[in-house]
Amino acid sequence: MPRPFHSIALEPRRRRPKRTAGLAVLTLAAGLLAAVPAEAAPADQQRQRDFAAAAQEFGVPESVLLGVSFLESRWDFNAGTPSTSAGYGPMHLTDLREAGTGTHHDEGEEDPRGDDARQAKLPATPAPKPPPPGLQTIDEASALIGQDVATLRTNTTQNIRGGAALLAKYQRETGGKDWYDAVARYSGAKDTAGARSFADEVFDTIAKGVSRKTDDGQTVTLAATPVSPAREQVDTSKTECPKKVSCLSVPAPYQELPNNDYGNHDKADRPTSQKVEYIIIHDTEGYWDTAMDLVQDPTYVSWHYTIRSSDGQIAQHVPTKDVAWHAGNWYVNAKSVGIEHEGFAAKGTWYTEAMYRTSAKLVGYLARKYDIPLDRAHILGHDNVPGTIPSTIKGMHWDPGPYWDWAHYFDLMGAPLSGFGRPGSPLVTITPDFATNQPAFTGCETAGKPCPARGSGSVVLRSEPNESAPLLKDIGLRPDGSASTMAVSDIGSRAETGQRYVVAEQRDGWTAIWYLGQKGWFRDQRTTSPAFGLVVTPKPGLATVPVFGRAYPEAEAYPANVPVQQVVPLPYTFSAGQRYSLGNVLGSEYYWATTFDPANHVVVKGKTRYVQIQFGHRIAFVKADDVRILPAF
Repeated sequence: MPRPFHSIALEPRRRRPKRTAGLAVLTLAAGLLAAVPAEAAPADQQRQRDFAAAAQEFGVPESVLLGVSFLESRWDFNAGTPSTSAGYGPMHLTDLREAGTGTHHDEGEEDPRGDDARQAKLPATPAPKPPPPGLQTIDEASALIGQDVATLRTNTTQNIRGGAALLAKYQRETGGKDWYDAVARYSGAKDTAGARSFADEVFDTIAKGVSRKTDDGQTVTLAATPVSPAREQVDTSKTECPKKVSCLSVPAPYQELPNNDYGNHDKADRPTSQKVEYIIIHDTEGYWDTAMDLVQDPTYVSWHYTIRSSDGQIAQHVPTKDVAWHAGNWYVNAKSVGIEHEGFAAKGTWYTEAMYRTSAKLVGYLARKYDIPLDRAHILGHDNVPGTIPSTIKGMHWDPGPYWDWAHYFDLMGAPLSGFGRPGSPLVTITPDFATNQPAFTGCETAGKPCPARGSGSVVLRSEPNESAPLLKDIGLRPDGSASTMAVSDIGSRAETGQRYVVAEQRDGWTAIWYLGQKGWFRDQRTTSPAFGLVVTPKPGLATVPVFGRAYPEAEAYPANVPVQQVVPLPYTFSAGQRYSLGNVLGSEYYWATTFDPANHVVVKGKTRYVQIQFGHRIAFVKADDVRILPAF
């Protein structure tokens, strides 16, 4: 049954439909369709006029049309490129035929468990399931408004019309007097909980109002409109999730397998046994149904949560007290929660607002639960997790990729990333403008071919202060000593929004930061913000200090029944005179878990202390005894 939405209860009346035969058009409550007169509106309000015109044409409340579009795309055009779930334009009309699929995970050979003592032996990844019909809405919109699908992908005016026509059709087919069920259906979710969660977020946005400038310079405003939809209480009793979001329980199996093997995660007792220090952000490189199949396969690997693109639906798979196999570094796995996001790091180039919002709520909830700071030293991308030893660096993954909007994500969590340091501080936070910062990456579709021009949080670093200088070298990724490239998957010379670095030099409008033992240069055009914090440098008398990918204990700390895990340095140089941002001070730990029976698991804690630093694109660890910690001034 449709649920009452009292503040926008719109009764149908007879009228002649415009341009679209056979489509029932509904009247609007007074004041909800105040279109801006074309002759009075400036050019940067064309999109606002398009929303108003489409709302009037198809009988959709303008506030509803704006709210749905904001939750899908934030009203952006995204240069005509698809979202990570094949959606195009402000209304996120989906066209899988054009967007296709792709995977970056095939490029690496990462062991997701990341433990020398017991590697996860993965079966071949099965062929992905066909995506659901909800990922081909552009065909239906095309038929409704008489425009071809290519036009709907590339023309924002027609894209908005197509979305409005779909909403009107859904409202008519639900048979209700309100718009709640039509909005829920627009999400594309197959389950009721996910669809209603999306609708709730849309109507919350309508109630609060929002205004912003889009990625192509259009000013759009959704005025706050009092609404009071009848909401059903979300049942999160079987999951660890924030209230008022839809959270499914889709358990990953903890199962004994032949040949003394088991999968697909490890039982633990966090935070009693070990403190949870990190939340790791991933993308699935596949669609929702495929991810659900994989995480329920006991011979595969695991992660704690998945978030769906279309509506922000959350599924929890592993209790957060247990250790999932997701980050490729056992030390990080043992001290983190992993969240996968439906989508692709490069094939599609933007993530939906519905996904960002639900994910931000989940991360905020987990950060409060485990006392995790909301900063980029603790909320990491998979691409920020270091290789464990030299041989594993090259195989580490690089999701969620350079098109994940970290600044917006942290704004949604109420923890903006812009620095608060004094002007001239030697410690800076990377804060480029996401929309206008468009590095010329290659390989999103085809190796070596330019990616579509697209906003990014990544800042490319060069070896000298000029645009033609080579990129930096990452000896871990390229042991032959060759320079990094502009391939979208190559993170060897790239800083990311929210990360903090120490200024090494400034010259002629360029700034250099210490990065992997080198000076990395970028043109400083509002690319950084000054930051407060602490910095790390070698102790006097030490020419260099070793850098590690994990913070394991000294040999003496291991009991007789637990094999000693070697502390092997990474192939980088941290020299005297260089300084790096401090992210955390940590004790040394190793979680020995190689048997199905958790009674045999042991947490080994040593006396060695480590300091986490922002060393390159990835974090790293140095021994506290090797370094000095200083204020950044």
